[in-house]
Amino acid sequence: MLAKQPMSPGKLQFAWRAAVGPALARASTLDLRDGGRVVVHMSSPEWTRELQRSRPMVLERLRALLGKEAVKRLEVI
Repeated sequence: MLAKQPMSPGKLQFAWRAAVGPALARASTLDLRDGGRVVVHMSSPEWTRELQRSRPMVLERLRALLGKEAVKRLEVI
C-alpha cells in the first residue's frame, strides 16, 4: 500500500523509521535526491559505522516498503 503512494519526504521518513528502528532514525537526517538517491547524514561516527555495516539490509527493507525502484542508492555521510 505504501509503495503505491507518490514519493515524498514524509513517506520516506515513515519508511526509514520502520526500516532502521527509532534509535537510528533519531540519529539520522535524510535528503531525498533525484533519481531515487537517498543521502543519510548521521549524528556521530559511531552511528555512521553502524549504518554502513547494515546498509544492504536497510536498502532491501526500504525497497520492500517503498517499491523496488523508489530507492536506487543509499549514501551514508
